[in-house]
Amino acid sequence: MINREHNPAEWVLFLYELKDAHEHLGSLLNSLSEHADYTEEEFRIDLGHVYAHLNRAWYRRNAKGDILDAEWDTASQFPGDIEPIG
Repeated sequence: MINREHNPAEWVLFLYELKDAHEHLGSLLNSLSEHADYTEEEFRIDLGHVYAHLNRAWYRRNAKGDILDAEWDTASQFPGDIEPIG
């Protein structure tokens, strides 16, 4: 896994994905709490956005350099090498 000391640029990108996921999850929770008319379609889109950031964070954990355009869709998909726990 990359680390702050040996991969400072990659580390910043890795943390960006996690921070953005955190921010969007907070927005999703706020929308659910504040808007009685929040729809399933809005939930699907908002949660999908959170997952995309988390999935890219998982992808970036070993990435050297930035994610190339050709890798973006793959990096955004739910990873096959991690099992949900809980």
